[in-house]
Amino acid sequence: MPRYERLMPICRSDFNLTRVELPQRGLSRRQFLYATALTASSLAVAGCAAPRARLKSANDKLDVGIIGTGGKGADDTPNFAGENIVALCDVDANALAEAGKRWPNARRYRDYRVMLEVERSLDAVTVSIPDHHHAPAAMLAIKSGRHVYCQKPLTHTIAEARALTLAARKHKVVTQMGNQGHADEGNRQLCEMIWSGAIGPVREVHCWSNRPIWPSGLQRPPGSAPVPASLDWDLWVGPAPMRPYLDKWPDGRTVYHPNFWRGWWDFGCGALGDMGCHIMDGANWALKLGAPASVETVASSPLVPEMNPAWAIIRYQFPARGEMPPCTLTWYDGGKLPAKPAEMEAETIMDNGSLFIGGKGKIILGAYGERPRLLPESSMIDYKRPAPTIPRVPGNSPYADFIRACKGGPPACSNFEVSGPFTETVLLGNLVLRVGKKIEWDSANLRVKNAPEADQYIHGHYRKGWKV
Repeated sequence: MPRYERLMPICRSDFNLTRVELPQRGLSRRQFLYATALTASSLAVAGCAAPRARLKSANDKLDVGIIGTGGKGADDTPNFAGENIVALCDVDANALAEAGKRWPNARRYRDYRVMLEVERSLDAVTVSIPDHHHAPAAMLAIKSGRHVYCQKPLTHTIAEARALTLAARKHKVVTQMGNQGHADEGNRQLCEMIWSGAIGPVREVHCWSNRPIWPSGLQRPPGSAPVPASLDWDLWVGPAPMRPYLDKWPDGRTVYHPNFWRGWWDFGCGALGDMGCHIMDGANWALKLGAPASVETVASSPLVPEMNPAWAIIRYQFPARGEMPPCTLTWYDGGKLPAKPAEMEAETIMDNGSLFIGGKGKIILGAYGERPRLLPESSMIDYKRPAPTIPRVPGNSPYADFIRACKGGPPACSNFEVSGPFTETVLLGNLVLRVGKKIEWDSANLRVKNAPEADQYIHGHYRKGWKV
């Protein structure tokens, strides 16, 4: 039986650390304006004094703590095998035990707040847990001077994304969001094609996904079910409102843990949270989108209060940006698709991807930015790609990119200065679904001009013992 003990947190906070399992062992004008808006934001970074982040030399190994060992965490962890994986944390004892088989010398925790307090040697952490835990875990790590690799979407709410951007800047830690396509060759080729004028000015983009692939648009099942002995349900719920544990839907799929929490607004960010930070990344980068002026729901399946819809079509309107004209980006999920381009030679459009429509042509590419190509695709035979102008990431690996930055290399390419503002944009799609009408967005002040009721969804609300 594990022993439990109350521990003091690193900084002044409201954390109630009961039931703790002890371990077993140069800016552009647009960037300048955005930075100014961040500084002016009412979201000041508060808390303890900023400890100095520790940068290792290229020949040293990082001491890494893993927050979330199941699901995506099981995919992320091996990418740090060349470093020192010294601590593992998961609320599910089965997932923790499975990870322990591969990393037997790593000490094990159920609560990341305790891991970050006890493991004072940690240089960096990975955050691969449900969306509602991203900001609390990442912020605690940042404030204690640890570098952070956090899965997408960076945060559960828009205000949390702004807060993490500010905190990472203040504490001077290395950061990376896990939208791996941002480290790949494809999105760089897309940018270079767009910037070289291959299809002329782009005024229209379409992005689509086959998600959700989980139950959506449903009412919460009544009653409750016994919590599995392996699962600490209170820690799993964490900062979200407490809900009774439920096991499975009538069709046998789990209600929450371990697979289908994304569909619940309390815990996940729906289809946009799952794939938006991948699929919209090319447009955000190549078109230098920044914050939209407005967002609206074009159409959707019936909306319910607690879950994302089964499908939705959402339109973002972006103002002119320097020499780039105003642009609309339309998002489709749940299997909805844009019209097939007349120039497209393939029989069908892929399940996940994006389409850029310019004044002189069109480009289509995959979910992670792969294979950007002109339409018709046969025109690529004679097309000469522009010379590379964007630095490439070794091995196209976001993990290697992050580790290199932690050892004094260039900033990781999807660091929070990049991915924080981008996450704000992605999550505005969820905001418009919840508000139920077209919104006019005031990015500098994190508010909807025409819907003050949206504030409740912009900012996080945390149970006692949890905060950002």
